[in-house]
Amino acid sequence: MFQNDLLEDKVILVTGGGTGLGRSMVKRFLELGAKVAITSRRLELLENEAKKLSDETGGEVFPVQVDVRDPEKVTAMIDAVESHFGHIDVLVNNAAGNFISPTERLSYRAVDAVLGIVLHGTMYCTLELGKRWIEKQHKGVVLNIATTYALSGSGYVVPSAVAKAGVVAMTKSLAAEWGKYGIRLNAIAPGPFPTEGAWTRLMPTPEIEELFAKRIPLKRMGDHLELANLASYLVSDGAGFITGDVITIDGGETVWGAGEFNILDEVTKEQWDELGEKVKGKK
Repeated sequence: MFQNDLLEDKVILVTGGGTGLGRSMVKRFLELGAKVAITSRRLELLENEAKKLSDETGGEVFPVQVDVRDPEKVTAMIDAVESHFGHIDVLVNNAAGNFISPTERLSYRAVDAVLGIVLHGTMYCTLELGKRWIEKQHKGVVLNIATTYALSGSGYVVPSAVAKAGVVAMTKSLAAEWGKYGIRLNAIAPGPFPTEGAWTRLMPTPEIEELFAKRIPLKRMGDHLELANLASYLVSDGAGFITGDVITIDGGETVWGAGEFNILDEVTKEQWDELGEKVKGKK
């Protein structure tokens, strides 16, 4: 789909880059010539995945342990990445936490767990790296991983909806403010993309997964490579005039949910024929 050197010589920092969609993006970045730093709270996992990714792609992967909820640790992490690679060109804020629950059952600690990683962590990483880019006059790129319900809201994932809405607002606000420095910020709003771990927390039974699949006009879940390709384009120089945008990749789920009459997908051909006759007044 892309030339193999699309991201050549770029240094990309991906939070939550050792698992799920983060790992899939990292692998694609490496295939396209980038050098990548991956972060997580679990160092052993990071080191194992860094070796696997390097073996799979031949690219250079630098693992760094960090808790993005702690601004001092974020500063130390970025110091380590810059010391290793010399600079950072792209930040992908992918680290997240989420689970389904009736909101009234949540503890304050559960709420803080999601807000801390998704909203505060994204802000801390962006602010720390943005300050450095501005000081060094480096035209960096930030890509935030949002959600489709960040704009609409959604029950049963309220802390995530609140946090991701804040991330979207930050994306647009800083795109306007930091554009004068040549810094671009965009976000991707994924629909359902199956991943190990997070997917089982959000889709704990086959019945729930089937309910979600019915809402998607393309009648399938997303493929990780599709999202990884979109991310690769947005952080590349080819997307140099795109900033402050939120790109949805969800197989049409959002637009299906927005249409009042889209539930008529369930009407059979025979029922449509009968309705047509009634409208014509023949019955």
